[in-house]
Amino acid sequence: MTVNPTDRPNDVLLLAGKVITYILQAGLAFGGLVLTILIPALLVFRDKVIDQFPTPEGSAEVAFPLLQLAGVMLIGLAIVVMLFVFFGKLRAIISTVGDGDPFAPANADRLSLMGWLMLGVQLAIFPAVWLGMSLARFADEVDNMHLTVDGGWDIEGLLLVIILFILARVFRHGAAMRDDLEGTV
Repeated sequence: MTVNPTDRPNDVLLLAGKVITYILQAGLAFGGLVLTILIPALLVFRDKVIDQFPTPEGSAEVAFPLLQLAGVMLIGLAIVVMLFVFFGKLRAIISTVGDGDPFAPANADRLSLMGWLMLGVQLAIFPAVWLGMSLARFADEVDNMHLTVDGGWDIEGLLLVIILFILARVFRHGAAMRDDLEGTV
C-alpha cells in the first residue's frame, strides 16, 4: 500500500534525514578517498615519512611504526566504507517512509545489514586501538608526548547493533502481517 505523492504531507524530518545522510556520505566519501590515496603514498614514500621523525640525540634508535600507521589507516578506511553503506541504507529506509510503505521486506533486510555493519565497526575498533597503542608508545619515546589511546567496547554502539537487529525483526513481522492482511481482504 503506497500513498499518493499528492496526499503526502511535506515532512521536514524526513527531508532533514535525507539531507544529513547525503552530507555524511559525502564526508565519508572524501575521507575514504583521502585514505585511499594516503595509504599507498605512505608506503611508497616511507623513507621521506620516516625522515620526518628523527631520533632525538642521546636516545636509543626508535623505529618509526610505519606499518602500524598504515594498518590504522586501513582499518579506518574499512570503517569509512561500512559507515558509507550504513548511511546509504538509512536513506533508503527514509525514502520508503516518505513513500508510505516502511514495512517493506527490503527494509528488514536493510536494518539487518545495518546491524552487521555497525557490529563490524565495533569489532574493527579493537585492532585499531592495538595498533594505535604502538603509535602512542613511539610518540612517547621520541617526543615524550604521553599520548593515550582509549578504545574497546562502546556500549552505545553495541546497543545500536542490538536495536537494529530487533528493528529488522519488527519490520519483517510488520511486512508479513501486512501481506497476511492484504491476502484476507
